[in-house]
Amino acid sequence: MIYVNEAADPRLDDFRDLTTADRRPDRPGGRGLVIAEGTVVVRRLLASPYRPLAVLGVRRRVEELADDLAELTVPAYVTSSEVMAAVVGFHLNRGVLAVADRVPPPTVESVVADARVLAVLEGVGDHENLGSLFRNAAAFGVDGVLLGPGCADPLYRRSVRVSMGNVLRVPFTALPDWPRALLGLRRRGFTVAALTPRPDAVDLRRLPDGATGRVAVLLGSEGHGLSEQAIAAAELAVRIPMAPGVDSLNVATAAAVAFYELTALAHPGHPAIATPRPRQRTDGGTVGQ
Repeated sequence: MIYVNEAADPRLDDFRDLTTADRRPDRPGGRGLVIAEGTVVVRRLLASPYRPLAVLGVRRRVEELADDLAELTVPAYVTSSEVMAAVVGFHLNRGVLAVADRVPPPTVESVVADARVLAVLEGVGDHENLGSLFRNAAAFGVDGVLLGPGCADPLYRRSVRVSMGNVLRVPFTALPDWPRALLGLRRRGFTVAALTPRPDAVDLRRLPDGATGRVAVLLGSEGHGLSEQAIAAAELAVRIPMAPGVDSLNVATAAAVAFYELTALAHPGHPAIATPRPRQRTDGGTVGQ
């Protein structure tokens, strides 16, 4: 641990003005840093493929990370909460930060190759929704996330924080050539299922036979949902049945429901699912009992 008492200390420059430092380098003021807040998220950053540059925090929080830092050559700067606030530009309740360099995104092929369940996003531009989606994806064993047009940056500080660091664990990459790329997923053997509240969509619990071997669930923006072009490129439209008078859920909540259902079918032995459930046919019968 390295004790620092002055906010102007140049060793803390990577932590300075973090309200803009996590923006991509092509954005105003952006340095492309990955920023983790709080012991849980910092711990996940230190264990991730992202190369940590430094840790900054109050003594108690840095000491909680001692075991995680023991094998790393990463400076851990210890200071007061007042100095931290002066450096980063806001008061940090969680008491510890880490910054890391970004890594090149994986290829679509590497994300898709061994996946059984994928999340494919279109127009999810809210950082908190995006972070929640990644947290849900990690919880239910989704193998990767593909980002279509209009999606926010998953490595933005707020997304990393809301995801509890799971953005750093779940593989993700941009999906170019939209929406024709969805046809490419279908050629790879994925059932592309567009999640929509349309009344004519298939009940998520009653997917047709053969639709759950490899699944790519397509999720759209909060306001407009999926584009007509994306739904047309999907193999089928699916919906979550709801009580009368409620037409939709927050996109992250809807994603959690879909992930739970789909990973139970595609990954029957996944630890997130206590017991595999029989799949229902559209005629009301069941498969797998």
